[in-house]
Amino acid sequence: MSPAGVAVPVEALATLRRRLAALPNRHPERKALLLSAADLYAVSRATLYRLLRGESRPRDACRVDRGRPRAMPAAEAERWCEIVAAMKLRTTNRKGRHLSMVRVLELLVAHGVETPAGLQKLPAGRLTASTLNRHLRRLGYDHDRMTRPPPAVRFQAERSNALWHFDMSPSDLKQLAMPPWIDPDRTGAPGLMLFGVVDDRSGVAYQEYRCVYGEDVEAALRFLFAAMAPKPDAADPFGGIPAALYLDNGPVAKSAVFRRVMESLGVEVLAHLPAGSDGRRPTARAKGKVERPFRTVKDAHETLYHFHQPATEDEANSWLGRFVRTYNGGEHRTERHSRLDDWLAHLPPDGIRAMCAWERFCAFAREPERRAVGIDCRLTVAGVAYEVDSEPAGETVVVWWGLFDQELWVEHREERFGPYHPVGGPVPLHRYRRHRKSRQEVRADRVGELAPLLALPRAALSGEEDVVLVGTRPEPVPVQPFRDPDPFPQLVFPSPLVARRAIADAIRRPLGALAEEDRRFIDALVARTLSRPELLAAVHERFPQGRRNGAGAC
Repeated sequence: MSPAGVAVPVEALATLRRRLAALPNRHPERKALLLSAADLYAVSRATLYRLLRGESRPRDACRVDRGRPRAMPAAEAERWCEIVAAMKLRTTNRKGRHLSMVRVLELLVAHGVETPAGLQKLPAGRLTASTLNRHLRRLGYDHDRMTRPPPAVRFQAERSNALWHFDMSPSDLKQLAMPPWIDPDRTGAPGLMLFGVVDDRSGVAYQEYRCVYGEDVEAALRFLFAAMAPKPDAADPFGGIPAALYLDNGPVAKSAVFRRVMESLGVEVLAHLPAGSDGRRPTARAKGKVERPFRTVKDAHETLYHFHQPATEDEANSWLGRFVRTYNGGEHRTERHSRLDDWLAHLPPDGIRAMCAWERFCAFAREPERRAVGIDCRLTVAGVAYEVDSEPAGETVVVWWGLFDQELWVEHREERFGPYHPVGGPVPLHRYRRHRKSRQEVRADRVGELAPLLALPRAALSGEEDVVLVGTRPEPVPVQPFRDPDPFPQLVFPSPLVARRAIADAIRRPLGALAEEDRRFIDALVARTLSRPELLAAVHERFPQGRRNGAGAC
């Protein structure tokens, strides 16, 4: 009999398992074998599957309290596991180093750790490193699981050109023997960079070589125009303006002119989030759909450069274009047709958005810069002189200069002037022409003509004819008297006793030795006021001999 009392012999299960293992996973005979065995032993297919998986087999002998901590309650042990895992996670650096279990236990026993629930201190000898490691693995708090990123989510666009992935990668060829240009202000020749875009839905790729110094925005815009524009070869229909562009958060994505051009084309720019901005989930994984064609080109195409190397950039792009067309003719990652056929089959109902002309694209790629226009209506941008209208002369303006053309636009006070083209040196004498007056000059001339005609009455200086009308005198401003805090009782005695002492010092006699009439005078004076100046003045007037003896200085 089989385990759990099911009437399927163990030998029959072993035979059935062996016959199923000899067949592929989706072979049609597997279902027939399972149905015949289930009918023979009068069990369901689910029971037969469970018996084949071995879920009803006897378990190994073990302790009754296996997996439960014996040194402390399970809830307390789990709480300490959380604290230990949090300390390891808090002390992890970018190289993956963190506190060891022994060091964590030393800190918890000697000092404890502050938590939202207060200070938590582990009693000495309560837990050991091996015990904690075992429970960390059992509960899933070990460092490998805590630092493991969540599973990646694979997405796919529904339509072609709904999303393009854009990236660039240094070529394994490094440099060309004859680069098309060399910057004299930089050291060495430019490196050979591989630019590429991949359609998210179909996987169709377009790649080009560019000789650049690092990730250059101008080269990226030139490449994207070539990728979106119609191709000279009719066998390569890939192109059009995508709805969105996904790229890493590098210099190109951070460029304002790049985002301005994409906004003008109606392309949404989606960049990677900064590292650490989305919890434990990596914000960028180098396993995307644009890295796969790069890897294929470097493995299957650039390795042949050991036999023959392209001499120029045009020759390298010609060889690369031929290989990329072959790659696009390969099988789709999930469908049973080529990548290019999948791109053609899932085009938008209205078709792809056509790319604009190069001249219009150049008008989008403009960089703003603040410059001061000279009094001769000229300014210099990147070593090139331009002559603008007289309206912004002498003003600080915003200059919009193009990355790919020589046209210049000037923006001043929310008004745009242009386009302007480069000019040569000074104007020849026989071709001299006066500038047309700007609106500012016309206003200045009108004000200049009005200035001599103005007159000011003499009374504005002498005030002779000033007449104050009745009822027009302004009301007096309400004033609050100053409240002196008198911190050193210089104006008022703090108490009658202090005042009596001051009077005794002023007359150089004790108050008890005075006559009855003088004492009544002093009592009435102290009861009436404690003001120091008033009180001493009255005393000196009553007892003038005290002032003659020098007592008035008290």
